[in-house]
Amino acid sequence: MESPILSAAQMREAENAAFARGVKVEALMDQAGAGVARAVAIFFPNPGTCIVFSGKGHNGGDALVAAERLKRTGWKVEVRLAFAEDDCSELTRKKLEALRRAERGSGLDSSTTGTLNSRPPLIVLDGLLGLGAKPPLRGPIRAACRKINQLRAERGAYVFAVDIPTGLDGDSGKADRNGVIADFTVTIGFAKQGLVADGALDFVGRLEVVPLDDLRSPEKKANAIVACPPVLRGLLPRRKFSAYKNQFGRIGVVAGSKGFIGAALMTSQGALRAGAGLVEIFVPEEIYPIVAAAAPQEAMVKPAKSYRDLLKEKIDVWALGPGLGKARAAEILELIEMVKQPMVVDADGLNILAENIRTLRRCKGKRLLTPHPGEMKRLFPGKKATRAATATKFCNSFPVSLLSIVAERGRPLSYNTTGNPGMASGGMGDVLTGVCAGLAGQGLSLYDVARLGAWVCGRAAETAIFGGGQNEESLLARDVINHLGAAFDEL
Repeated sequence: MESPILSAAQMREAENAAFARGVKVEALMDQAGAGVARAVAIFFPNPGTCIVFSGKGHNGGDALVAAERLKRTGWKVEVRLAFAEDDCSELTRKKLEALRRAERGSGLDSSTTGTLNSRPPLIVLDGLLGLGAKPPLRGPIRAACRKINQLRAERGAYVFAVDIPTGLDGDSGKADRNGVIADFTVTIGFAKQGLVADGALDFVGRLEVVPLDDLRSPEKKANAIVACPPVLRGLLPRRKFSAYKNQFGRIGVVAGSKGFIGAALMTSQGALRAGAGLVEIFVPEEIYPIVAAAAPQEAMVKPAKSYRDLLKEKIDVWALGPGLGKARAAEILELIEMVKQPMVVDADGLNILAENIRTLRRCKGKRLLTPHPGEMKRLFPGKKATRAATATKFCNSFPVSLLSIVAERGRPLSYNTTGNPGMASGGMGDVLTGVCAGLAGQGLSLYDVARLGAWVCGRAAETAIFGGGQNEESLLARDVINHLGAAFDEL
C-alpha cells in the first residue's frame, strides 16, 4: 500500500471518515503520540532530555502523549505551555495530567521559563500548532517558536515537529519568518503537500511518516507519494537458500579517469553492498594498473581501449558516468544510446547527455538518470519551475526514469524521506549510482530502484551520524557504504 501525499482538506476528510466509523479522537491521539515517540527512538535510542512546547489544541495533546511515552523509557521531560492550562482543550489537559502521573512526583515543570539542567541528547517536541493553522504567527505562539529556534541554535537541541512545523502552511509550504526550524518532522497519518514543497525543506528537515491504521486515504490514485519502510519492505524479498550469484546481476561500471579513480571505486563498492552478484569495472587503459590495485577484492577490473567495445560485453545492468570526464564523449554517448540493458547514468554521463539530450529518445534500453539540481538544470534548461513540475515535464518529454524527485511517465511522483545535510560532499552520488545499479541487477524496475536506492543511501548516512560516531562535518561517502547493511536491515 503506497503512502500518498494529501492536502489539508483531504486529511480532514480522512479524519472525519474515521470518526464516522466510530473511531475516537483520543484513540488517534494515542496512536499518533506513540508513533512520535518511536520516531525519536530511531535517532536517539538512549534517553536524554525532552522539552515539550505544547499549544492548547490536539497537536499539543499528540506531543504530550509522545512525551509521556518517552518519560516511561527514561527521558527527563520538561513542558512549556504556550497558554494557561485552563485554556487548553479537555483532551490536551487529560494528556498533561497523564504525563504528570508518569513523573511520579518528580516535579514536572510546566512553566514558560525554568532552568534547563539537561542531560544529552537534548530534543524539543514542537506541539504548538497543527495542520489547520495558517501563518502569520501571533502572540505566545510566535514567542514559543522563537524560543524553540533559540534552543536549536544555542543549545544544539534537535527539534521534532509533531505533524507539521509550527508556522508552515500545510498546503503551500510557505513559512512564517519566525516559524519553527525542525530537524525532523514526524507527520501523522500521511505526508502533507506543504511538507514536500520546494521552499519547505529547511523548515521540515527529515520527514518521517507515522501511519495510523484507522485513517484511510480518500485518494484512489495518488499523484504523489512518499517512500517509507512499509512501502519499500516488499521490494527485496529474502533470498532462497538455493540462490547463486548469477541471479543477482552482473553489473558493468563505466567510471573513472585520470585523477578520478575514486569515482570508479565508490560506484563499484555501492553496487557490491547493494547485493550485486558480480561487478566488473571498465576503465581507460592509462589508469587500469592503479584501479586494479585499489579496487575491491570482490570486483573485476578490465581495461577499455574504446568504450564502443563494451557493446559486446555480457552485462545485465550498467552504471555509467562518475568521474569519466568528457574526453571520450562520442564513445560514451554511443554507449548510452546503444546498449540494450538497463543503465544508471550519473555525473559526466549526464553532462555529456546535456549537450545531446535527444539521444534519450533513441536509447535501446531503459535508463535511470540521477541528476543533482545543477545537473538537472543543464539537462533541462528553461523557465524556473518547481522540482515536481520539472521532473514531470522531463519524463513526459523523454522515456526515462528520474531520480531527483523520483519520476517516470505514468507513475506518481515519489519523494524520498531519508538523508542528512552531511551528504553534501563528494562521492555520495557515486555510491548512489552503484547502489541503484546493484538493485537493478536483482530485477527491480528502475522506478523502484530509484525509490529504494535513495532511501537506503539516506538511511545509511543517518545511521553513520546518529549511531556510527560521525556528524554532519565528518560524514564521508565511505561511511554511507559501511552502513548500507544496517539500512537494508531496517527493511
